[in-house]
Amino acid sequence: MENNYKSGFVTLIGRPNVGKSTLMNHLIGQKIAITSDKPQTTRNRIQTVYTDERGQIIFLDTPGIHKAKNKLGEYMVSVAERTLKEVDVVLWLVEPTTYIGAGEQHIAEQLSQVNTPVILVINKIDTVKNQEDILTFISAYKDVCQFAEIVPVSALKDKNTDLMLKLIYKYLPKGPQYYDEDTVTDQPMRQISAELIREKALRLLNDEIPHGIAVTIEKMKERDNGIMDIEAEIVCERESHKGIIIGKGGSMLKKIGSSARREIEALMDTKVNLQLWVKVRKEWRDSELYMKNYGYNEKDI
Repeated sequence: MENNYKSGFVTLIGRPNVGKSTLMNHLIGQKIAITSDKPQTTRNRIQTVYTDERGQIIFLDTPGIHKAKNKLGEYMVSVAERTLKEVDVVLWLVEPTTYIGAGEQHIAEQLSQVNTPVILVINKIDTVKNQEDILTFISAYKDVCQFAEIVPVSALKDKNTDLMLKLIYKYLPKGPQYYDEDTVTDQPMRQISAELIREKALRLLNDEIPHGIAVTIEKMKERDNGIMDIEAEIVCERESHKGIIIGKGGSMLKKIGSSARREIEALMDTKVNLQLWVKVRKEWRDSELYMKNYGYNEKDI
């Protein structure tokens, strides 16, 4: 391996719904982080790995930084803010706008307390009709923070993502290859499956159910013929939610199941037999015990 090989940790931060997961999935070329048009879909840090001849970038996708409303919210914010101090480069994703709201000011405040190089990524530039406006967005943001670089991109349309990678490598230290070349994530398959089921539920239920759903994988076992049996529970906060998730004659649950099963099969490259149940756990987002059971078990819950 040549001496210029670089490697390190990069985190994507930004307000909920700014396109962090879409960008990371696009760079990795596989669906690892769940994407949804609902904010707060990413609950834990998702570690993915990008490797090319220049080096290796380990991406941490954090939950969006926002003002916490309950224990789950506090946990998500503390994970996001702690990550800033542990990485080599921070990518701050923002929408293409000149309006810098309270959410952005809050993030800028957090960033002013770290010495990590920050690259401002103005995402979703495919939605900007007049491309000259991008210059006004850059100038609106340039003094909010000490940015190492500012780069406009479209994660969805793959615009300028190569330039963004080039800039990340510019600030990464020389280092070893942490993972094999074919590794794209260190997430266990169990966790990815749970997240995919949750994504499908959020998407198909639209606004009928708030964020109060979690998914736990109760069983994951491979048969001798290679078929994977997965049993999962969708946990919600109210009986009325349970009815909506199951749907008339079980129709909604079936939809969620078949939609998730197809993606899990594509990732595992094998047939999957997916069984879903729905359970009610009142106010689980304010219970430390339930949160630990659902995988939110870092020291600082």
